Amino acid sequence: MNNSNRLLLTWISFFSYGLTGALVIVTGMVMGNIAEYFGLPVSSMSNTFTFLNAGILIAIFLNAWLMEVIPLKRQLIFGFILMVLAVAGLMISKSISVFSLCMFILGVVSGITMSIGTFLITHLYEGRQRGSRLLFTDSFFSMAGMIFPIIAAMLLARSIGWYWVYACIGLLYVAIFVLTLMAEFPVLGSKAETADQPVTKEKWGVGVLFLSIAALCYILGQLGFIQWVPEYVTKTFNLDINQAGKLVSDFWTSYMIGMWVFSFVLRYFDLQRIVTLLTALATVAMYLFISTDNPAHLVYAILALGFVSSAIYTTIITLGSLQTKVSSPKLVNFILTCGTVGTMLTFVVTGPIVANSGAHAALATANGLYFVVFVMCLVLGFVTRHRMHGHK
Repeated sequence: MNNSNRLLLTWISFFSYGLTGALVIVTGMVMGNIAEYFGLPVSSMSNTFTFLNAGILIAIFLNAWLMEVIPLKRQLIFGFILMVLAVAGLMISKSISVFSLCMFILGVVSGITMSIGTFLITHLYEGRQRGSRLLFTDSFFSMAGMIFPIIAAMLLARSIGWYWVYACIGLLYVAIFVLTLMAEFPVLGSKAETADQPVTKEKWGVGVLFLSIAALCYILGQLGFIQWVPEYVTKTFNLDINQAGKLVSDFWTSYMIGMWVFSFVLRYFDLQRIVTLLTALATVAMYLFISTDNPAHLVYAILALGFVSSAIYTTIITLGSLQTKVSSPKLVNFILTCGTVGTMLTFVVTGPIVANSGAHAALATANGLYFVVFVMCLVLGFVTRHRMHGHK
């Protein structure tokens, strides 16, 4: 594969993560306006956005098999058509049912592009370079999550319809579409085997089980923590909502910086060892946040937590892709699906805990989940196959 085509596919991966980040994180900015538009309470409107998450989960799960049946290029072109239809539906219709359907379609499109983007990075790059590239790709999720809320705020402040926010997000898929038309994609499935020599199917190994549990617990723990931080600090330390919002912003800023730093650092360390160290440090940082009595210490703990936890999820996915000699789209998507299940379970798990025991109990649960991730990464050291394949 020539370098120019590799670069095109890499940028498709970057934009695929940016698309998902924009769709997921912008929800909080537009939810009030959408609820007002449909004449519904915000609590009811928030449940409607479950269709977006469900679409992402279903698409990632199914695309593990579809990638070997439907060519990647065709999927992305079809995704562009679906994106146009969904955004048009949001602009034209005033039916809550159509809105829910459009959200589901946006989720499906996002899940398809994200799964393809993840596979492309694991297919194009090897070993530690794969880890650093995947981490840099993931930073586009956070980058979009920082940029598009600002765009949404600017549009809504000028009384421009909320659906134009989704039209702006759709421009990311326009970029993906243009790059897709220019690029040549790897061939998967039976056609790939006949065009080259037959590919021997490899067993995944027990390490994949540990990594899948780690991915689910990490995402569930991270989102369970960050969603309830404002509730915890306003009730426990009597901080105002602006101070609580700044803490959340500090976390994501530190997380972003950590991604950029570790995208270079990971090239020089064994991935299993460094992810074990990072999960241990993240567990300690979260414990310090939820156990301190001094509100002045909160910012230091959450900055440390954001920085050291930024590389964990992508390193887990990278290690999963290195458990077989030839990167498997099904294996990568399986671990990605487990992480997405963690997203879906966030309020299912933490909601009842907060209702019965308060926000601190939810944060303590998140801390426990981080400890489980540490244990899984530690045990992985005894069974991992990435060193057998020369990927240290």
